[in-house]
Amino acid sequence: MSGPAVLGERTPRDPLLEVKDLQVAYGAITALRGISLSLGQGEVVALIGANGAGKTSTLRAISGMLRPKAGKITLRGQDITGKKAHTLLPLGMAHAPEGRGIFLNLSVEENLQLGAYLRKDTDGIQSDLEQSFGFFPVLKDRLQQLAGTLSGGEQQMLAISRALMSRPSLLLLDEPSLGLAPQIIEKIFGILRDINQKGVSILLVEQNAHLALNLAHYGYVLETGEIAMTGPGKTLLASEEVKKAYLGE
Repeated sequence: MSGPAVLGERTPRDPLLEVKDLQVAYGAITALRGISLSLGQGEVVALIGANGAGKTSTLRAISGMLRPKAGKITLRGQDITGKKAHTLLPLGMAHAPEGRGIFLNLSVEENLQLGAYLRKDTDGIQSDLEQSFGFFPVLKDRLQQLAGTLSGGEQQMLAISRALMSRPSLLLLDEPSLGLAPQIIEKIFGILRDINQKGVSILLVEQNAHLALNLAHYGYVLETGEIAMTGPGKTLLASEEVKKAYLGE
């Protein structure tokens, strides 16, 4: 492969996350074939591509859920390659995985408190709880309800809020729109924009390429474990190739 097609200029930002030549394999099956990407401070970066392109494997390798076969991952210049997920939380990384990953047999309040389990700043935790209720008022009404009894949209709101309770500088989100009604998706993406404007950087995997690229400052298109194309979100949105392959146009 000659390398990805690069569309448009990228606005320079202080580097937060850098991934170099990342390879991931599941036994004999190669999921990622040496991809490289970066995310700047305060940036939203989207990964789009068909099912099986390697998007979820990328997030899982970055967040410590999978051990890479090769490559290097750095966070603020610190090598975090192969580190376990629980060691990355204190470094400011939070991951809301595909399928939400909340504790269904615990209450909404218990799930939110678990998101802050490393923190000791009681006032700050309460402030972040109130911020979550500002983003998603329904969670305040459901505090004592078991998470497993929430609707799909409410569970996604809880997953995002729980990840934010660790006060991350980098939020990894995997398919936040999956299985949700259009009006709920629109609400969640509006709130992701607000979260980013408050200073949280976001690495987003999303099947809905139109939504993802509208939100993203920069995007990467994955095809069968390799990066095929990169560019600013709006530039990729306008690309005829992206329109045909991912936007149904």
